[in-house]
Amino acid sequence: MQSSPSACIELKPGTHIAKTILMPGDPLRAKYVAEHYLENPVLFNDVRNMLGYTGTFQGKEVSVMGSGMGMPSFTLYAYELFHFFDVEAILRIGSAGGIRDDIHVRDLVIAMSASTNSGMATAYGLPGIMAPTASYELLKEAVKAAEEIGARPRVGTVYTSDFFYHPDKNVNLKAKELGHLAVEMEAAGLYLTAMAAGKKALAMFQISDHVFTGEALSAAERQDSFHEMMEVALMTAARTTE
Repeated sequence: MQSSPSACIELKPGTHIAKTILMPGDPLRAKYVAEHYLENPVLFNDVRNMLGYTGTFQGKEVSVMGSGMGMPSFTLYAYELFHFFDVEAILRIGSAGGIRDDIHVRDLVIAMSASTNSGMATAYGLPGIMAPTASYELLKEAVKAAEEIGARPRVGTVYTSDFFYHPDKNVNLKAKELGHLAVEMEAAGLYLTAMAAGKKALAMFQISDHVFTGEALSAAERQDSFHEMMEVALMTAARTTE
């Protein structure tokens, strides 16, 4: 008999999910955040090896769980967290490819909004083009937190693509010409899901590579370079959790 309303998240006995949750794509990054930043982390989910933990940061309860790659995987978890587990805010933490000339590897990008080539927004039935945007409360606190730790956050629009390898080689150039900071695969889906649920969401990234210059971090460098983003996300979570 199914003991959870979700086929992908099943709380272990005696565990729960905090009102605010950080979501990297890689479940091992969720494990890293839990073990290196949270106090007394407890594993609440390991269905499909999508590890999820709840602990405390600066005295506030925070959860972290992997999401997988792309909008379909991310929004599956986001929808269930919002609707089945009473989560109020999701902060996406991940990597992205820089596309604008003034964006470089290791830069912290905070997505105010997200353009996308996905047709997901059409499901909501709004005539015209739906604009997926972040929650202002989270955005404001993230910028403040970043500045406090000496980071230089780049705030603007990102391009959420359903393709990691797009057949049209000019897509990223078009996005660059229209002022997008970076290309990634989840933010628009998160924002749409949060908007429809009446919940809060924010996506932030550290740039792992640049689409046009070829500048890139190794896998090991990515692991060692994303502390800035993790700290900003956790500070934001703590400050916006009641």
